[in-house]
Amino acid sequence: MIISLELDSETPLYEQLFNQIVIGIASGRLAPGERLPAVRQLADELGINMMTVNKAYTLLKQQGYIVIDRRHGAQIRTRFETADALPPSLEKQLALIIAQAKIHGIGQNRFAAICQRLYSELSQSP
Repeated sequence: MIISLELDSETPLYEQLFNQIVIGIASGRLAPGERLPAVRQLADELGINMMTVNKAYTLLKQQGYIVIDRRHGAQIRTRFETADALPPSLEKQLALIIAQAKIHGIGQNRFAAICQRLYSELSQSP
């Protein structure tokens, strides 16, 4: 697993780590059932505090992306339920992104094209 954190970014490190793991799952770079590094190991590899990794793992577990048990550590969930609609929290996040795009002059068709391109890129990864 290759993680690249921007230490000078305004985005908190735990959020960057969370985002990269979610993208890794969506793109297939992280397979269902794949083990994630132990908190201490990943913190050492990235040169960050263990609590930062722990916070990212906790959020990933709370949102159902990983499972954690004492014997096997953190693993990518083996099955994800499919849905016809976004969960309300994701819909709120998407509404904010749409609002920001609209403020910057991105029209509906251009926004849809950007979304389609990004979705395709995620689908073609590993």
